[in-house]
Amino acid sequence: MALSIGIVGLPNVGKSTTFNALTKAQNAEAANYPFCTIEPNKAIVPVPDSRLSALSEIVKPQKIQHSTIEFVDIAGLVRGASKGEGLGNQFLANIKEADMILHIVRCFDDGNITHVENRIDPIADIEIIELELLFSDIASLQKRIEKLERESKAKKGENSELAIARELLAHLESNRPARSFAKIDSDEFKILNKELRFLSNKPVIYGANVDESGLSNDNKYVDSVREFAKSSGAIAIKLCAKIEEELVGLDESERAEFLESLGVNESGLEQIIRECFSRLGLISYFTAGVKEVRAWTIRRGDSAPRAASVIHKDFEKGFIRAECISYDDFIRLGGEAAAKEAGAMRIEGKEYIVQDGDVLHFRFNV
Repeated sequence: MALSIGIVGLPNVGKSTTFNALTKAQNAEAANYPFCTIEPNKAIVPVPDSRLSALSEIVKPQKIQHSTIEFVDIAGLVRGASKGEGLGNQFLANIKEADMILHIVRCFDDGNITHVENRIDPIADIEIIELELLFSDIASLQKRIEKLERESKAKKGENSELAIARELLAHLESNRPARSFAKIDSDEFKILNKELRFLSNKPVIYGANVDESGLSNDNKYVDSVREFAKSSGAIAIKLCAKIEEELVGLDESERAEFLESLGVNESGLEQIIRECFSRLGLISYFTAGVKEVRAWTIRRGDSAPRAASVIHKDFEKGFIRAECISYDDFIRLGGEAAAKEAGAMRIEGKEYIVQDGDVLHFRFNV
């Protein structure tokens, strides 16, 4: 399942440094000048999941494969991007391809790092980006309304999609994002969103980028970002992009020791990755064999045949049954054979809704 998170923010807030740490590779240039990122960098990032290690301790596989999310480092937007300022609409188009937005916000003072607006104000930074996304949605919707109006005149009657489009335009023009539109669940909105992929409808996580001193103690900038996120139904997670980059290459024990020395228990980026996964309504099920222990990504509520299709489309077409063991039973009983002997293996049919952590083996016939 190809899922994409777009990393956005003003220039020089730490996006490319964050990207470097996320991908565990130094392949996104981080420089102290605007627009150092021109083409969007893309990388596949594993979703941290300690359950894979626990399964592997029992199964002893040849390899372990995590669920993954694609992160896209999108060049810094500036005021007026929706009208072509800076590097303009090219990057707004890149955001349209993303399923979710990770908005990196600068939450530290440092006179050696320039700010495109010549001041440190994270809420003002957020509002600049949010408005540019909103203006882009308004421009797209206006074009769609013009088309719908021509069609309506030709057919001599206004359709329901045009009515909803006009209501949505008024909503956007009042500086409110598409995600807060009252009729977001209507079929007409879903049609519009499928075609136009409204930027302001995408779920957002705010990454409050602090310096090292801000990791153990919150500052006024972090507090303001958290308050803003809460008011808009989003979430803010604190991280120090420079420290996260330093964690690259350290083994588990070294990472834990380093984080403990900084007064934190967990990497901010690990929290962000898991939160992205969760907020997109995703879960993992596992397959566990001697060749591979693997996490597979599905949407919460997917049936067993649909879950099987992420391994191979033919599995859904020829689905017969799923042999299912809950993760807790698999670990408690010490593996598949013991779970089967204890009666903890269930046979599930086409109607079964796969649960997070299920260990599955599919039977199919093509």
